[in-house]
Amino acid sequence: MNRVATLVTLIVVSLSFVSGTTLARQGEPANQKAVLVTGASTGIGRNIAEALAAEGHFVYAGARKQSDIDALSAIENIQGIRLDVTVQEEIDAAVDTITKEGRGLYGLVNNAGVAVLAPLIEVDEVDMQFQMDVNLFGPYRVTKAFAPLIIESKGRITTTGSISGILSGALFGPYSMSKHAIEAYTDSLAGEMRKFDVEVSVVEPGNYNSAIYDTLLRRMQQRKQTAAGSLYEEELARFLNNASNRPQDKEPDEVSAAVLDALFADKPKRRYMVVPVERQAEVTIRKAIEELVQLNERHMYSYDRDALIDMLDDALASANE
Repeated sequence: MNRVATLVTLIVVSLSFVSGTTLARQGEPANQKAVLVTGASTGIGRNIAEALAAEGHFVYAGARKQSDIDALSAIENIQGIRLDVTVQEEIDAAVDTITKEGRGLYGLVNNAGVAVLAPLIEVDEVDMQFQMDVNLFGPYRVTKAFAPLIIESKGRITTTGSISGILSGALFGPYSMSKHAIEAYTDSLAGEMRKFDVEVSVVEPGNYNSAIYDTLLRRMQQRKQTAAGSLYEEELARFLNNASNRPQDKEPDEVSAAVLDALFADKPKRRYMVVPVERQAEVTIRKAIEELVQLNERHMYSYDRDALIDMLDDALASANE
């Protein structure tokens, strides 16, 4: 290579780091996309990270423990990165690391999540804050921090919600509140990011194999929380027993497939409900219909059945366009 060509190459590479332009790194395929997955140490997050890596994409896999970071980094196409979504300093450090790597960032998967299940009239405020800090403020913090990189690449953002963001019931209030908030977050963010050609989706799994119940039970043990003395002692005891002895759920391969579609499909969906059995789909859709009926019930602008069916037909037609 002559001196002029060498100089041009150096200038182009230097500009790529200054501007954040995502030139392919040496030895990496030109079409490889870089994706950050939070909460990637176990369960659904680990499955998503491995699925993306198997497809040839480069994954920054967020985890809190060094042992998990090392285990993730041992997988081809995965680089473990320290990332607690409740710690702004770690988020900022992750942004700095990924920016300096020079790949840019095409996709963000806000997957980190926890569960707090307790009666709403008894739940400790510390537990409620913990629930929202991870499940709601986590995606808010991480997305805000990485938005410039995602906007630059005209990439994709997806968040792991839950069918519990539609459904709710006794004892599930804290968790369902956090996931219901993600539904609103997704719609608002999608409207705002449309200006930058960035697509936003939420994936809403049913019951798949994950570590979320193990983490829940371990945290309750650490905080010495039991059913004893609760106004809902019988219900809590039953739940804790079921959680401790629940059968193995289906592996979350279908959830990862939905995430890949949200990240790479030409026309991604806004919402991906993914459930292992039909019953979970049915109860979720029926709950959404029940809320529609309640919204329409006995007020001066209520619609009759024919008008509601026309609205449903219009929505179905729009979804199929």
